[in-house]
Amino acid sequence: MSKGQGFGFGGLGGKMKELTEAFKKAQQIQEGAKQLQEELEQMEIEGESGGGLVKVVLSGNQEPRRVVIAPDAMNEGPDLLSDLVTAAMKDAYDKSTATMRERMEALTGGLNLPGM
Repeated sequence: MSKGQGFGFGGLGGKMKELTEAFKKAQQIQEGAKQLQEELEQMEIEGESGGGLVKVVLSGNQEPRRVVIAPDAMNEGPDLLSDLVTAAMKDAYDKSTATMRERMEALTGGLNLPGM
């Protein structure tokens, strides 16, 4: 055995440091995710349709909060009103999902995590 080879542990110190740093980063992400979840629960994200005739409000994690229907929307008939509510729900959902994705990307600092 030549000097410096030891028992194959020569590069282990560097690998342990990388592993320790990765573990610290994972802990920070976990703590940040908990805080983010609390923030998302408090958020109110509004979607609308029909130029504001129907508004749907969701939390940042897609929990329904309320639906606001303008009196003028009632004159549109049940089929169109149903379409307006559905469109407002989709708008709110899309905005909420985009917000959640942006916040998670900021939290993970661009890490390549599966499923994100």
